[in-house]
Amino acid sequence: MKQNNIPSRKSPLGDQGAEISICWLRRDLRLKDNAALYYALKGKYPVLVLFIFDKNILNKLENKADPRITFIYQTLVDIQEQLKEKGSSMLLKFDTPEKAWPEILSEYNVKGVYANHDYEPYATKRDDSLGEFLRSENIPLKTYKDQVIFEKNEIVKDDGKPYSVFTPYYRQWLKKLNDFYVKSYPTGKYLKNLFQTPSLPFSTLKELGFEKSHLGFPSNNFEKKLKDYDKERDYPAKDATTHIGLHLRFGTISIREVVREAQDQRADKWLSELAWREFYMMILWHHPHIVDHAFKPAYDNIKWRNNETEFKAWCDGKTGYPIVDAGMRQLNETGFMHNRVRMVVASFLCKHLLIDWRWGEAYFAEKLLDYEQASNVGGWQWACGSGNDAAPYFRVFNPELQLKKFDPKMQYVYKWAPEYKNAILPIPIVEHTFARDRILAAFKKALT
Repeated sequence: MKQNNIPSRKSPLGDQGAEISICWLRRDLRLKDNAALYYALKGKYPVLVLFIFDKNILNKLENKADPRITFIYQTLVDIQEQLKEKGSSMLLKFDTPEKAWPEILSEYNVKGVYANHDYEPYATKRDDSLGEFLRSENIPLKTYKDQVIFEKNEIVKDDGKPYSVFTPYYRQWLKKLNDFYVKSYPTGKYLKNLFQTPSLPFSTLKELGFEKSHLGFPSNNFEKKLKDYDKERDYPAKDATTHIGLHLRFGTISIREVVREAQDQRADKWLSELAWREFYMMILWHHPHIVDHAFKPAYDNIKWRNNETEFKAWCDGKTGYPIVDAGMRQLNETGFMHNRVRMVVASFLCKHLLIDWRWGEAYFAEKLLDYEQASNVGGWQWACGSGNDAAPYFRVFNPELQLKKFDPKMQYVYKWAPEYKNAILPIPIVEHTFARDRILAAFKKALT
C-alpha cells in the first residue's frame, strides 16, 4: 500500500485540519465493549469511526442482494444513529483499502489508527500493508485482540508449538480462562471523546451497487437457548441452537459477553463450541495454506471425481437422501443450516460423491450468513478427513442412519423437502455401500 505525493491534509468539512485518531471497524461492528475503540477513545485525539466497504471482497460477490451486505449495512446505520446522538458521525468509504487510505489522509489530519485483529490470510496481508503505508506517513497503527478470548500463540504446547488437536487445546483454554479475559471494555464512559462533526455522507445500498435482501436475520438474544443446548443441539427439527454465528462473525456482539453468559449458565457444551471457533482461528493463523490445501499434505493426492452434474444435485438438494436434501434446501432458502446437518452434507459431498471439499466450502462461503473462513475450512477438512484433529478417513456418515437418529419423525425433512411425504420417493444419486467402498479405495490409494 504505497502512495506518493499525498495532498495536504484538509478536512472536507472545514474543521481547520483538526488532529484526530481513526478507529477502523471491520468485523467488530459495535460501539459497546470494543477493544480498539476503547483504546482509541482513551488516547490523545478525538476519534472518528471508519468503515470501508472493501471492493477487494465485494467485487467477488455474484449476488447483488447478498444478505450479508444488507446485514452489515443495517448494522452500520444503527451505529451511525448512535454516533449522531453523541455529536459524531461515521466515515463511510466504498473502495479498496489501498485507495481509501491515501484519500482519508488527504481529507483528515490523522495522528493514529486503531483496529482489532483479524486472522484470515487476506486480512493479515491487508493490515501488514496498511501498517507499512502508515509508518511511511509517521502514523502509528495500533491493533488489539477483540473477536476471540485467546489468539495466535496464547494457547500453545509446552514446547511453544501450536496445538493441532482440539481436546488438549481446550484443556489449556479452560485452564487459562479467568475473569480478566472476559472483562468488558467500558467504551461508554469515553464516547465524549468521539470526533465532533456534522453527519458525513452516508451512501445508500443502491448507491453502493447493492440491493436490499429480504432474508430475515436471527437476533443476538441467545441466552434462553443455553439451558437445554447440550441435550437438544443435535436435533435439527428443534430450534435448539443459538443462531449467534452471524453476530460473532461480524462482531455485533462481544465474545466476552457471550463467554460470560456461558459461564454463568454453566453451559459447558456450548462453551466448548466457542472454543472450537477459536481453535480453528488459531489453526488458520498458524497454517494459512489450509484455505486451499489439505492440512495433511497427503490428502492433496486424492483423485476427486468432481462430477458437475452430481455437484449441482447436491447444491439443489436433489440427491435422493432426505436429510442431505433438507439441509441444502434450508441453506438455499435461509442462509442457515443446522450444525449436525452441516456435517452430514459435507461428508456426503466428499465421501459419497467424491467431490473436492473445496467445492463445498466455496458453496458454503457463498450461501451461509454466518460464514466464517476459519471454522468452515476447518469443518470441511474435518468432514473430509484431511484436516487437523480430523475424523479418520474411513469414517463415512451414513445419511440414512443419521436421519433415523436425529430426525426420526422426519419433521425437519418434511419442512424443507416435502416431497419425501409422497409414496414415490426420489431415487438416491448413489448407493451408500458402493459409495463407501469407492471412497475408501480412493483414499487408501492416495495415502499409501
